[in-house]
Amino acid sequence: MKKFILEACVDSVESAMAAVRGGADRLELCSNLIIGGTTPGPWLFEEIRKRSDIRIHALIRPRFGDFCYTEAEFSMIKEAVRDFRKMGAEGVVFGILKPDGTLNMEQMKELMEEAGDMSVTLHRAFDVCVDPVATMEQAISLGIDTILTSGQRNVCLQGAELLKELQEKSRGRIVIQAGSGVGAQVIRQLYPLTGIRAYHMTGKRTLDSEMKYRKEDVNMGLPMISEYEIWRTDEENIRAAKKVLEEL
Repeated sequence: MKKFILEACVDSVESAMAAVRGGADRLELCSNLIIGGTTPGPWLFEEIRKRSDIRIHALIRPRFGDFCYTEAEFSMIKEAVRDFRKMGAEGVVFGILKPDGTLNMEQMKELMEEAGDMSVTLHRAFDVCVDPVATMEQAISLGIDTILTSGQRNVCLQGAELLKELQEKSRGRIVIQAGSGVGAQVIRQLYPLTGIRAYHMTGKRTLDSEMKYRKEDVNMGLPMISEYEIWRTDEENIRAAKKVLEEL
């Protein structure tokens, strides 16, 4: 692997292009980032691919919420992995847990078969599993390339102790990628504490909608989120993080 990896999590063409200009090494592509990300549509992948050959890993998550899925949801996940492989995505990002908080090895094995030669990341389902070290070993046994984790805390700096433990115990057998709350300053603080070399960030800023007429008392989704705020990756936030990695 390269000395450091900077992955930008994006859910729009505009964010993807800002990440490319800022120097991201790859994209995690999703939809609905405001609720933690769900599976993106193929048209979003294709529109970005028209504009850049940057490496794209597609998030496969059929809905908001936990990571224990119905048979119908699992079928959708399998189909999505298969479809993104056909489209030429370089990687996929997924994770399934059992009700007891352990990794659903049977379903994960099926997904690994569907992924074929694509890179696979175990996403932050890892952060709500019951035993992170045991789950890491299971991920390694499956042939998973990367674990995206905040160290089982809301933000990665708070999870530094577990991140360090995972980095040490992984012994290079799997990439531990820090996510949640990542930015230039956090990378500068986290690297000496953990030795983590892979980072995942949105680099987002909140833009005001171009809408002039606004019906403020009507919500289309979560009532605490304004319909007139747009999340976008900021090119300078990505560039600043990349600069820190180049200096380390």
